[in-house]
Order: sequence, then structure tokens, then C-alpha cells
Amino acid sequence: MTDAPVVHIVDDDEAVRLSLSFLLETAGFRVETHHSAVAFLDRSGIPTQGCIVTDVRMPEMDGLTLQQKLVERGIALPVIVMTGHGDIPIAVQALKAGAVDFLEKPFDDELLISAVRTALERNQRDRGRQSETAVLSSRLVALTPREQEVLAALVKGDPNKTIAYDLGISARTVEVHRARVMEKMQARNLSDLVRMWLALRPEDDSRDQVHSARGP
Repeated sequence: MTDAPVVHIVDDDEAVRLSLSFLLETAGFRVETHHSAVAFLDRSGIPTQGCIVTDVRMPEMDGLTLQQKLVERGIALPVIVMTGHGDIPIAVQALKAGAVDFLEKPFDDELLISAVRTALERNQRDRGRQSETAVLSSRLVALTPREQEVLAALVKGDPNKTIAYDLGISARTVEVHRARVMEKMQARNLSDLVRMWLALRPEDDSRDQVHSARGP
């Protein structure tokens, strides 16, 4: 399968690439090697499944810059950085930038295998959330502006009478909009609706409203 998870090894040292490739393939992983960060970014097709194992210090583009470029291009692959002696501050910087782990050379084979498994599991979880978010987003845009207002009020916990007063409509009209929101979002109950809202806006604690448009 071309879309199966792949461990991308990015290192300018051919011996390291060959050694890590052999180790990971023996452990059952699919592996692709890249002699530089630039070569990886220039590959045809943006990978969506897998992870990246990269050295920090490389010519042309170092591992930290590679991380930055991945973010800029929307490539959400977990990154494991390999560091040499004395590069711990750089490794910490990589972790702050989103790397899932760092390994100080020389490292035990099992440490790398464990780190790769963790990174692949994270990638799988992230892809699942992205898929769910895409579905929920398509449902959200199908709501009318008024239904979005009602949705925003519902996830704040406002009762129908309060929503009716705030929007200048009747409580009966709120009930109609509420039913349509539940139907279009395919929510089984209010808690299900709140879960969907938080999946769409994880940074929101339900106090902020979505789109505010005064419609009929």
C-alpha cells in the first residue's frame, strides 16, 4: 500500500541511513531514506502517514529548520530528532517546536524502535482527529447563520428562553432551530453536540460564539 505508514530517515551520513534503515526494516517498519532535509521536502507527494527520524546537524538545512518547513507546508508528521554529544539544548528546542522525542547518539536500538512506535501511534491518532474534524466542519458550514447562533448559545449552556431573548425570537422558533442543528450536526444529544464543538474548536471553552449573523 502506497499510503501505509513510512518511517522517513533524514540524515546526510550514508552509513547512518543504511544502519537505521536495516534496523527499522528488521523490526517490521516500512522505511524511506533521504540524504538531506532539502531532498525530503523536494520528494514528489506529501506523505500523510508515518514519521520522520532526522539528525539535527546537517548541511543545507538542519533538523530544526526542517521542522519549521514541515509546519509551514502543513505536513503533520511526528518528528524524532537525533543529536550528538553537546546538542541537548538544540534537542530541547526541537521538543518545544513539536518534536515527539530526541535520541542522543549513540543510542540503544530499542530506544529508537520504541520512539518510532510512539510517533506512528501519534500520527494515527492525529489522522483520526483530522478526519473527524473534516466531517464535522462540513456539517457546520451547512448550518444557516441563525442556526450557528443557536448552536453557539447551546454549547454555552444557555436555556431556550435566554437564547430567544438574546436573539429576539420566540422560544418556539429556538426549538425549531435547535432541532435542525441537532439533525444537521447528527448529534444524538446536547453532550454529543458539545463534544463536536470542542473537536472543531479545541481551544474554545464554549464561552465564545461561532459566527454571529443576525438573520431571520
